[in-house]
Amino acid sequence: MIETKGPVYRPGDAEYDAHRTGYNLALDHRPGLVVVAADPQDVSTAVRYAAANGLAVAVRATGHGISVPTDGELVIDTAGLDGVTVDPAARTATVAAGVRWREVIAAAAPHGLAPLSGSNPDVGAVGYTLGGGIGLLGRHHGFAADHVRRLEVVTADGRHRTATPAAEPELFWALLGGKDNFGIVTEMEIGLVPCTGLYGGGLYFPAESAAAALHGWAAWSRTVPEQLATSAQLIRYPDLEAVPEPLRGRYAAVLRVAWSGPAGQGEEWVRPLRAFGTPLLDTVRELPFTEAGTIHHEPPFAHPASDRNSTLRAFTAATADAVLDLAGPDAGSPLIVEIRLQGGAYSREPAVPNAVGGRDAEYLAFSTGVIGPFALEELRAAHTALHGSLRPWSTGGALANFFGMDDADPATVRTAYPEPVHRRLTELKAVYDPGNLFRLNFNIPPAS
Repeated sequence: MIETKGPVYRPGDAEYDAHRTGYNLALDHRPGLVVVAADPQDVSTAVRYAAANGLAVAVRATGHGISVPTDGELVIDTAGLDGVTVDPAARTATVAAGVRWREVIAAAAPHGLAPLSGSNPDVGAVGYTLGGGIGLLGRHHGFAADHVRRLEVVTADGRHRTATPAAEPELFWALLGGKDNFGIVTEMEIGLVPCTGLYGGGLYFPAESAAAALHGWAAWSRTVPEQLATSAQLIRYPDLEAVPEPLRGRYAAVLRVAWSGPAGQGEEWVRPLRAFGTPLLDTVRELPFTEAGTIHHEPPFAHPASDRNSTLRAFTAATADAVLDLAGPDAGSPLIVEIRLQGGAYSREPAVPNAVGGRDAEYLAFSTGVIGPFALEELRAAHTALHGSLRPWSTGGALANFFGMDDADPATVRTAYPEPVHRRLTELKAVYDPGNLFRLNFNIPPAS
C-alpha cells in the first residue's frame, strides 16, 4: 500500500477519470495508480513506491503534458500544488507545480510585471517552462527557461533537491529543456519582466485574401524588431456558436501581433498588414497583459488532436507557396497551420546555459488537426506532406513543447536538441535516472 496525504485512485474509483485524463483526448490513459499529491513529500513517496514496484512514472498537472499512454503505470497529479508569490523588488515569482499561467499573470500585474508566459494562459507554468517556453514576450526577452532562478525537484531516487546555477548545476541545466526526464519539479522561481500591456490582436482575412496575407506577412516579418511577436495561421473555422459570427464556417488567414515596445509605436508596425485585404474581423488594440490570452484565443477545453512541428531557418515567398499549396483555401486540408516568427532574443544564449534547443530557428511551423471530424491517418498523411514540403527551409529540428502524440520515439525527440546537447542529456540521465523511471514522456534514454 502507498500512504500519502493526498488521495490515491485506482481503476473503478469514482474520481479516477477526473485525474487520469490528459488535455489531448486522443490518448485514453488507463494508469494502474493515480497519486494526487498534497505536497512535495507525496511526490517523493509516490516516486519511491513506483521504483520499488517496477512502475514507470508520468506527471500530470494541467493535463497538457502527458504524451504517451500510461496504461498500468503510475501517474502523479501535481495540480493540487498551488500558490504564486511575487517579489516585486527582485522581479521574481515563486510558482508551484499545479499553477497555470493565468494565475502568475494575475499575481504579477499589480506590480507592473509579467512572466514569459505562452499564448495560452491555461497551460501549466512549470511544464511549459521546462520545455523552453515561447510566448508573446519571447522575441523580446528569450525563452521562459532562460529566466528560471531555482527549481525544487524530486529525482528518481525519491530525493527532494534544490537545483540552481550554483547548487546542482548539472541537474538545473538538464531540467531546463529536458522537461520531466530528470525528475518532477514541485516549485520554480522565475524572473519577471516590466510589462503592463501590449498592442495586439488578430487580423482575420477571408479566403480570397489568404495568399496576399501570407506572402505579405512573410516579407513584413523579416523587417520587424524584437519587441514584436507575430504569427500567421491558416484555419477553416467550424460552424459553431462558440466561433465569432463573422468567422463561422469560413476559411481565414489570421495574422496575429503582440507589440511590447514603447507605447504608441505598435500601430505603426502593424499598419502594413492592413493593406493585404479587408479583414472579416479585426481585434488588434491596446490591451492589459492580463488579457494577453485573447490574442491567440486558444480553446481551453480538452479535445483529441494530432500535432507536428518543424523549425525553419527562413520563410520566403516560395515557403509561403508551399504552405498554400497544401493548406490554402482550395487545398481541402484537415490541418490548422501556424507559422510563428522566432529569432530575436530566442537566438541568443542565456546568461546561465540550459538545454533548450531551437535557438537556430527563425520560424516555427506548427500543424494540428482535430480527430473526429478527420481520421487520424488522414491527419498523419497531411502532416507528413506539409512538413515534407518545408524541408528545403528546415533546420532539421523541432521544439519539444510542440511535439504531438506521434513524436515520442527517440529519433524524433533527438531533433529538439543539438547533437552535443542531446548527448550530454543522455549522460546526465544515466546519473539522475539510470533506470529510466521517468519514461512516460518525450523520452531521453540514459546513456549506456
